[in-house]
Amino acid sequence: MYAVIKTGGKQYKVSEGDLVKVEKIEGVVGDTIELNEVLMVGGEEVKIGTPLLPGAKVKARIVQQGKDKKVLVFHSKRRKGYRKTYGHRQPITRLQVTGIEA
Repeated sequence: MYAVIKTGGKQYKVSEGDLVKVEKIEGVVGDTIELNEVLMVGGEEVKIGTPLLPGAKVKARIVQQGKDKKVLVFHSKRRKGYRKTYGHRQPITRLQVTGIEA
């Protein structure tokens, strides 16, 4: 069984036991959270929401709170000698999916 969930403005296809890297979710390592924005549940029978499935939940456990890889942003203006580099590390949460309820 798999599900398509929405969190942090993005959509993820998850199954039980998957490790997923998502935008930061408040909580401590080891906390169990419920993701209620389920768009679709698949398996033997496919259920599609309009846009969300009522009563569907995905349970997950927080495995890690941290930062993603550094993204470099480079600005320059031609013929002017202007160059500037910025770096950014987005805060992320790693989740392990423990259950899907349709």
